[in-house]
Amino acid sequence: MEDVKKATRESYGEALLELGKNNENVVVLDADLASATKTSLFAKQYPDRFFDMGIAEANMIGTAAGLATCNKIPYTSTFAVFAAGRAYDQIRNSICYPNLNVKICATHAGITVGEDGATHQMIEDISLMRTLPNMTVISPSDDVQTKWIIAEISKIKGPVYVRLTRLATPIIYESDQTFEIGKAVQIGEGTDGTVFATGVCVAEAIKAQEILKERGIDIRVVDIHTIKPIDRKIIVKCAKETKKLISIEDHNMIGGLGSAISEVLTDEYPAKLEKIGIKDTFGKSGKAEELMKYFGINYETILEKYR
Repeated sequence: MEDVKKATRESYGEALLELGKNNENVVVLDADLASATKTSLFAKQYPDRFFDMGIAEANMIGTAAGLATCNKIPYTSTFAVFAAGRAYDQIRNSICYPNLNVKICATHAGITVGEDGATHQMIEDISLMRTLPNMTVISPSDDVQTKWIIAEISKIKGPVYVRLTRLATPIIYESDQTFEIGKAVQIGEGTDGTVFATGVCVAEAIKAQEILKERGIDIRVVDIHTIKPIDRKIIVKCAKETKKLISIEDHNMIGGLGSAISEVLTDEYPAKLEKIGIKDTFGKSGKAEELMKYFGINYETILEKYR
């Protein structure tokens, strides 16, 4: 894991720009937040394929649905609280029900939005999006993974929700790392425990892994970048091979990553899972790192599980 940090929203903007060069069917829509979501990079280079819809998220999703019926590949962008919240009805009925090829790239997800406060800290979006039929839900952990995902989802048909963050996080993977949608990445072979993580919490899990190794405790980290379809095989494998199972996420503990893992375990290999996440409460205003500590979704909480 490198010391260099980068927010996945920035990686998204750069990846879109590159994708635009290679695929003329890609169009981008934004809801008056292009400078924050970094779609401004695409807008500057390809103004004829960029549409600023204003503060009208529901209309943006409806327009994207129409473009998808004309063989375009729309990437829609706004903050997660507006993408998954304000436009939920349109996502459900105009995109998922007809199974249209629209990519919803939601930035500023989770409490790590920080000073924007509880109203903008979307901690329910994974739950909302993964319950929608036909929807693929992805939560990348670093720059390398994000860039791969933005390019890769242009190749698959159907709705995709990509969860991106404002907080700059460490670069975890080498540039030649390979990924697969629906297949998690296992980091380490430890048998003392497994930490399932997604998004910004993957780096926290790796930090805990490194500290625990110095204490003689060897755990593995599983980066579940695809929440739906989830990698059922690796969850069962880790349940069989390791002594303790933990999940950690920047999301409400109800309906998120931990819930998705629990569903798999209940169906296939009953085992105890210790969930770390936001305990069914709204967020607060503050610096992102301080909020992660306050809500207990950082490496320190993982370490406490091994005291």
